[in-house]
Parts: sequence; structure tokens; C-alpha cells
Amino acid sequence: MFKTSFAVAVGTALGAMVFCAASVPASAHATFDRAEARQNSTWRGALRVPHGCNGQPTNVVRITIPEGVINVKPMPKAGWQLQTVSGPYARSYTLSGKPIAEGVREVVWSGGNLDDGHYDEFVVTARMTDSLPPGPVFFPSVQECATAKASWTEIPKPGQDAHALKSPAPAVMIMAQGAQSGGHNHGAAPAPAAAIKAGALMIEAPWTRATPAGAKVAGGFMTITNTGSAPDRLIGGSFPLAGRFEVHEMAVANGIMTMRELAKGLEIAPGQKIEFKPGGYHVMFMDLTSQVREGKPVKGTLVFEKAGTVEVEYRVAPVGARAPAGAHAH
Repeated sequence: MFKTSFAVAVGTALGAMVFCAASVPASAHATFDRAEARQNSTWRGALRVPHGCNGQPTNVVRITIPEGVINVKPMPKAGWQLQTVSGPYARSYTLSGKPIAEGVREVVWSGGNLDDGHYDEFVVTARMTDSLPPGPVFFPSVQECATAKASWTEIPKPGQDAHALKSPAPAVMIMAQGAQSGGHNHGAAPAPAAAIKAGALMIEAPWTRATPAGAKVAGGFMTITNTGSAPDRLIGGSFPLAGRFEVHEMAVANGIMTMRELAKGLEIAPGQKIEFKPGGYHVMFMDLTSQVREGKPVKGTLVFEKAGTVEVEYRVAPVGARAPAGAHAH
């Protein structure tokens, strides 16, 4: 039997910032601001709600908590009533040395009025247990309006590209406990490969991330510097485990992260140094034919308008890593 607890909305804001975002497109997806977490660690995430339902204001926001996520604590919001729905877990977990068999399975903010032209965040903290395997974990979420809904509840099937979904559930990438997440890793690590010179271009530290079984896409990262006096352009490449290679740009506009393919490639101006990294420019390996495995380098190529085809070798970091193993990410 589910248990329901209520908290009356407080009269002052508790940390959730409200931004006017009238220019956000209606197709923008609901996502978390922190889209990665380690196994067996505490995570804080803000569900970003970019618009209403078919032009109507949002009155209710629901987040379903997946199995393996425990000790969920939502943040109250001014002007909203907070409700948590509890129920049994599929298995028992340990929290602070004590076994727990049930907890929050759904969080609901209701009674608010978030205009279609505005943006807001709904915050929860939780414990990511080590029962969650490395890879994405999905939090189906729903916005309810007066006569419509925006349901962010689609979960990709094994081998399906999440980018192909119309209304994908917000996801958090789970990393193994030893994986790097953008911090400093002072343990021993393989020395980085020497920079590759291709005409006037210098290519440094190509790397990618291991993928969960069944994943169909992976990203490639590196630094490219143009030391010459003329521009060059990255127009393609190859990766032996993928059917297609694309050059992508990821950017944040009005608080919404977007990703698009650069169909004409990416120009590298004279003297310019471009860092391909998670959350920015990167290359995409599409239609993977097999799993990318941590610690097993993969050879590939980059194709430039002037420098031509250049052979590179990608080091493979853990699932969800923000930098190659042993690197300092700032």
C-alpha cells in the first residue's frame, strides 16, 4: 500500500531560480541540470521545465523514481504544494548501515502556475545505489496543465538511440564508483599519447567513453590546434565500431541544452585551438556495431579539407567520464 505525505508550499523561494525564457522552443525537452552521478553516492538534480503544454501553464509536475534510487528528498517550492508517494522497493537496500525495503517512488509538485513562456526547476536529492549499472537511468516525468499534458516518459529500448525519441524521459548517466567525473584524479594513469601533426594541425589526446551494452552512439573528444596561416575544416572521419561519423555542436541557450550536427563540418581558423569535450563540440560515432570497452584503445580517422585523412587512436575512459583517465578537468 502506498503512503502519501504532504508539505504545504512555503512562502519564500528555497533555492529554485525562475527564469523568463519566452524564446525557448516548444519542442525543448525536460532534462536534469546534473545529468551524471556515481554509484553509491548522493546526487542532487534539478528537473528543468522549459515550457507548458500546448501553450497552457503548467500546474503539476510529477517525477517517477526508478528502482535503485533511494533516500529521495524533494525541495519545496514557493507557490506549490509538495507530495511524495512511497511504496516498496523490488529489493532491500542498505542506508547508513540499516536495511530499507521501501521509500519514495514518486514526487509531485502541484497547485502552481508556471507560464508557458517561463522556465523553472524542480529539485530532488537522492542516493544512487551500487545496484545501478553504469549507463543511463531514466526518471519518467509529466507536466500537467488545465486540459493537456507534456509526458516525458519514453525510455529507449535496448540498442535504440534516445535522440530518436519524441518525448524522452530525463536521464542521469551512472558512472562506476572509480570513474572520473570532471574532478582531479591523482592515481596512476597511462601517459597521454604524443600529439599528432597533420600539416598545420596538431591533434592532441583523442579519447572516448565506454558504452553500456546495446548502446548505439558514442562521443569522441580531443583538442585540435591550427598552427598555420590558413583555415582548415574537420569534415568527417571513421570509427571501426560505428556505421557513421558526425561532427556535432552542443550548446546551452536560455537554460536549455541543444545538440546539432554540423553538416558542413567545423572550421578551425589560423591560430585557433578547439577543445572537443562533453557539453561542447564533439564527434559522434553513430550506429555502433559493438560495445566500446573501457581501457581498450580504438583506432580511427579524422578527415580534413586541407590536411586530408589523419589516423588517430582513441583512449577509452569509463562510462560517463568527463575527461580521460588521469587528466585534470576544470
